[in-house]
Amino acid sequence: MPTVNVDKEHLFEALGRTFTTEEFEELCFEFGIELEEETSELEMAIKELGADKAKNLSSRSLYRIDIPANRYDLLCAEGITRALRIFLGAQQPPVYRVVKPPNGKRLQQLHVKPETAAIRPFVVAAVLRNITFTQASYDSFIDLQDKLHNNICRKRTLVAIGTHDLDTLEGPFSYEALPPDEIKFIPLNQTQSMTGAELMTFYESDRKLSKFLHIIREAPRYPIIYDSKRTVLSLPPIINSNHSKIKLTTKNVFIECTATDLTKAKIVLNTVVTMFSQYAKDKFSVEPVEIVQPNGDVHLYPDFTPRTVSTTSSYINSRVGVKLDIPTIITLLGKMGVSAKHGVGDTIEASIPPTRSDILHACDVMEDVAIAYGFNKIEETTPKANTPGAPFPINKLSDQVRRELALSGYTEVLPLILCSHDENFAHLKRVDDNKTAVKLANPKTVEYQVVRTSLLPGLLKTLSSNKKLPLPLKIFEVSDVVFKDDSIERRARNQRNLALMYANMKSSGFELVHGMLDRVMAMLNVPQVAPGTADGHYIKESTNATFFPGRRADVFYQNKIIGTFGIVHPEVINNFEFQYPTSALEINLEPFL
Repeated sequence: MPTVNVDKEHLFEALGRTFTTEEFEELCFEFGIELEEETSELEMAIKELGADKAKNLSSRSLYRIDIPANRYDLLCAEGITRALRIFLGAQQPPVYRVVKPPNGKRLQQLHVKPETAAIRPFVVAAVLRNITFTQASYDSFIDLQDKLHNNICRKRTLVAIGTHDLDTLEGPFSYEALPPDEIKFIPLNQTQSMTGAELMTFYESDRKLSKFLHIIREAPRYPIIYDSKRTVLSLPPIINSNHSKIKLTTKNVFIECTATDLTKAKIVLNTVVTMFSQYAKDKFSVEPVEIVQPNGDVHLYPDFTPRTVSTTSSYINSRVGVKLDIPTIITLLGKMGVSAKHGVGDTIEASIPPTRSDILHACDVMEDVAIAYGFNKIEETTPKANTPGAPFPINKLSDQVRRELALSGYTEVLPLILCSHDENFAHLKRVDDNKTAVKLANPKTVEYQVVRTSLLPGLLKTLSSNKKLPLPLKIFEVSDVVFKDDSIERRARNQRNLALMYANMKSSGFELVHGMLDRVMAMLNVPQVAPGTADGHYIKESTNATFFPGRRADVFYQNKIIGTFGIVHPEVINNFEFQYPTSALEINLEPFL
């Protein structure tokens, strides 16, 4: 959970009353956040750095408040204060407005060049006019960006925020992607101009920025934002230019968010402008920016278009366990900053403000009603139905199989469910038909490209990592594999498989693996029958390329193939950097339910 430090005195002043620590802790609990501790900058520095290095820091009381990870609007003191004031009934939820520039001026424009599609394809922007910063609000403005970068922005890989003093720049702006040596500017808080390549070398030793360099360092072009005079604003996602640095005296702020995920970029921009538009002369107003795409399309940001989530009073009452009428539910939603109105019948139409990106479904509206009502006020009742706990049949069967294999001397392993594309296909001598495996759109590394369709890669990697252990190696796994399935809503299905492997220097253990198949079938009370018979299991020669020809067989149950066993092909063993003869078995357990 993210933790936000809030000045106790400023918080109480904004809330219009004081609280004891116990009272404020109770208020936080009622609202759905948690007071971690009361401390100060001095106390925190003494704990981390020692008393000698903390002498000049403030001893003003701070509240450290833990925030739910999906409540981006509470990642700064402004958001917490505003939400608590609304919750306490001290103010109404603000109405955030998009306004035109003063004196009839044209909207600022940001032109996107086509080359950016290959590195960071999306950008959104907005302007905050006539802002008045104090030292506290300025620090909060910077801290919110850091909190967002570490949370929804995924350490700047999805979104990077740039804030600039608009009065030092001249629009229209352009978002481009250029070779590193063609980019040159003075980075933030520096005095020397650097090229893109020099900047990467310079910040290698920087404690904060070095961890972001990998995002674009190996790219042939770096993203860059210019104004109309070719003055650099920023090199996202690394650093801003010193020329447009935000200061306490800054009055007009230009905010840009470059991204690989447009939805996240819009959420981040909305969060920043809604939190700090309260310091504008025209409170809660934001000036939009036109984003001109390479094809000429123009999009206006920020997007404050109201979202509506429909639910019913019967749904809310049944899930929360209360009996509330519709006017009361609407009032409770108002305490959470969500305006609502009565629709047709018992329907409630909730209008979601731009600050509440966490509300996606009727269940989120229901949760807000429960929080506003108070969990401690919900009456405890005895369940109307007697529902003793019981394992799912597939889990019960899996545990029985695990116990049998363990008693037979096999060791259970638990590899990761994600693997590389080659491990799932090429290393097993299998061909990807693009209809079987669920693939990750943006894998973080080459090792996590697909969701496994077989347990064999994980077992083979386990053998490879443990080849120094005494032989024979006998391992198994009973777990899920995943397949594409367009016939169901989520377009993928899980399947519970059993796989085991036997590896030894002198023998492949083919007959031992075959024996374990017979033992599992005997435990399941499934007799061995003649091929073509439907009331048991039988085996037939296989063509599965993962196994050695002539030493491989398909397992049939009720005349359907449920798996394969055999001696693993030497090429497959070499692909996984293992050297001992190995036999394996993999079957689907679900037909036995």
